[in-house]
Amino acid sequence: MTIEHTTVRDLSIHRIREGYETGEFTPEEIAAAHLDQIGSGDPCNAFCLVDPDETMRMAAESTARWRAGKPLGNLDGVPVTLKDSLLTKGWPMLKGSWLNDADGPWTEDAPSVARLREAGAVFLGKTTTPEFAWKGVTDSDRTGITRNPWNLERTSGGSSGGAAAAAAQGIGAVAIGSDGGGSIRIPASFCGVVGLKATFARVPAYPASPFGQLSHVGPLARRAADIAEVMDVITGYDPRDPDAAWDARSDFRAGLEHILPGLRIGYSADLGFADVQDEVSAATKEAVLVLGEVLGASVERVEPLFDDPIDAFHILWFSGCAKVLAGYGDRVGRETIDPGLVEVSDQGAELSASDYLDALAVRGDLRRRMAEYFLGHDLLVTPTMPRTAFEAGREVPDGSGLKRWTQWTPFTYPFNMTGNPAITVPCGTDSAGLPIGLQIIGRHGADELLVAVAAQFQKAVGLPGPATPAPSAAAA
Repeated sequence: MTIEHTTVRDLSIHRIREGYETGEFTPEEIAAAHLDQIGSGDPCNAFCLVDPDETMRMAAESTARWRAGKPLGNLDGVPVTLKDSLLTKGWPMLKGSWLNDADGPWTEDAPSVARLREAGAVFLGKTTTPEFAWKGVTDSDRTGITRNPWNLERTSGGSSGGAAAAAAQGIGAVAIGSDGGGSIRIPASFCGVVGLKATFARVPAYPASPFGQLSHVGPLARRAADIAEVMDVITGYDPRDPDAAWDARSDFRAGLEHILPGLRIGYSADLGFADVQDEVSAATKEAVLVLGEVLGASVERVEPLFDDPIDAFHILWFSGCAKVLAGYGDRVGRETIDPGLVEVSDQGAELSASDYLDALAVRGDLRRRMAEYFLGHDLLVTPTMPRTAFEAGREVPDGSGLKRWTQWTPFTYPFNMTGNPAITVPCGTDSAGLPIGLQIIGRHGADELLVAVAAQFQKAVGLPGPATPAPSAAAA
């Protein structure tokens, strides 16, 4: 049997598993259809590595297990994509930079990758990231520009831009990304998919990020229910991550249908400091009303919870960038590195230990403020992004007068500083047909609640079909 890629791109994990159980199709057929879709041109430039032989080997092993009635679990044979900042045994981790040697050796899986492999998932390939995942759009000298599947002239966002672009097209049931300042939520919002930045260390990470406790790991998918399926596999303790002290047990799938009545939701349209496009404001306000109706929740506007922490975030982020490049020593040839990364790295290298400690103090105050907020509320809801996707190949929108990506991501980086879980779910489109995202934030450890709320919201408003990129001169 041959399955067209136009068929598999809209299948949920539940539907895929049902097909395997009944023999309607096999993991090999599903994997081959996805590879066919990638091989048809990848107009978004979502992938930086595709290894059909390895993918089909994994799929053949899964097919044999299903035929024997011995699947490894709920994700056996499910196609997934992996961001190229995650260690993957046998595949290089280049992070979009010429500084990394493809020859390896590559002998180890990151914790989330290892869990997926143990569960029998089938790896379709590695997705693009800007150099060392340093910015909120996805382009690099090594892998080129990654584009938005809804409009190839626009950015996919970043740094998990390839992951979001693949997920939006239905290539793979789920993508694994990382988020240090919005890197899952930015591209998920721009590309119209669901993206979860899990509570810090809920999904263990290894190697340790140079960006410290800003960096989180999490999934992206078209459906919140598929996020639940994957989170049940990739959460839990891993000894390689000293912060991953969470109980290994979780049950995201069971929680999808069980939302406690009377949730207390606070809504902030701008956090007190964001400049939001009118169409984004209108869509997110309407979505908040729907959310209240669906959940039977009480919704109230909340006053600003904190001042813009961008200066402190810059200290933490830029010092991390300096640490990244310092690790390469004499191998750093600055003509081969993203000029923006060089600039912020130089700024980070000039910071003092006192500067860093001051930034940590700001982060500590933010954590306290959010903890106090959640004493009286269950959720905080905001727009995910203050605007829709802008021109591809730019760090900031043309004509905006902005300098750095952080200036147009005011809703994301504060919650990397606090470590709270945050999920973005599509809530509409602008007049140009570009997706708009709604961000839902919870208290530490409330990841299951966020996924359940996002799933209920999607049931209420419906699910858009997968994006189908049209040919574009820019992508040619």
